[in-house]
Parts: sequence; C-alpha cells; structure tokens
Amino acid sequence: MSTPDFQLSRNAFGRLVFVAADGLVHEGVVPMRAFPIAAPDAGISLVSAEGHELAWIDALADLPDAMRELVAAELANREFMPVIRRIVGVSSFATPSTWHVETDRGDTDLVLKGEEDIRRLPGEALLVADRHGIQFLIRDLQALDRASRRILDRFL
Repeated sequence: MSTPDFQLSRNAFGRLVFVAADGLVHEGVVPMRAFPIAAPDAGISLVSAEGHELAWIDALADLPDAMRELVAAELANREFMPVIRRIVGVSSFATPSTWHVETDRGDTDLVLKGEEDIRRLPGEALLVADRHGIQFLIRDLQALDRASRRILDRFL
C-alpha cells in the first residue's frame, strides 16, 4: 500500500473534502467506480463538484484504512443496486409483470415493463431495471435456484 499524494476528510456538513498535494482544497468530492459490476473495488475516480477528475485510485485496498472507509461509505451512500438472490414468483409471463424477489437487502416487488429491461452483462450476470429505474443485479445466472432460472428463461 502506497501513501496517496492527497488527503480526504469530511466537513461539518458530511461532504467529502479533497486536499491536493499542492494544498488546493475541493469540497463535495464524489467517488465514482469505473467498473461498478465487473470490478467494484478497482478503478475509482475522485471527481470534483464541477465534474473534473482530481485523483485516480487503482484499488481501494491501496488506500490507508481511514481513507478507504471514507471512500467506501460515500460509494455505499451513492449506489443502490440490490442483488437478486431468488425470484419467488411473477404475476404474469407477459409484460408488464410484477416480480416478487429476494435480494441482499430484503424481499421486494419490482415491475418489469418489458423483456428489454433485462440486460446481459459479461459472464453470467444480468441487470434488471424496474419501472422506477432501480437496477437489480443478478451476479451469476447459474447460481440461482432452478425455479428462479426457469422463470427467467421465460423472459430472456
């Protein structure tokens, strides 16, 4: 682990503050993942409130503990992508249909507007968008139980 040439902290309002090696201060810094699904802990950019990249982090593990915790907490606050563990049932095999799913954040219902709202990702991953724009992730289609895969097959 190398020491970065910048500092990160939170101000009194809870916003991230970036202090560059030359002492220049930026408030309201936002971390952004380059590959949020394929490599969530690698390739993170720290972006100013104006949208300019201030620093590039190759891997979260490269940061000192306190800084890593700040970046991870900020990412968790910004990103909401529940992971579907099981599809309990669907209201209909025609769209729009309501799906009852178990996720890593609890049970919920989502409404699938059309088959085009299920996107294949590299490997066996899928991204399912509900009618409100919330993205649900299926990390590995083959890791789902048989009943869930059977339901998905009807929509793919």
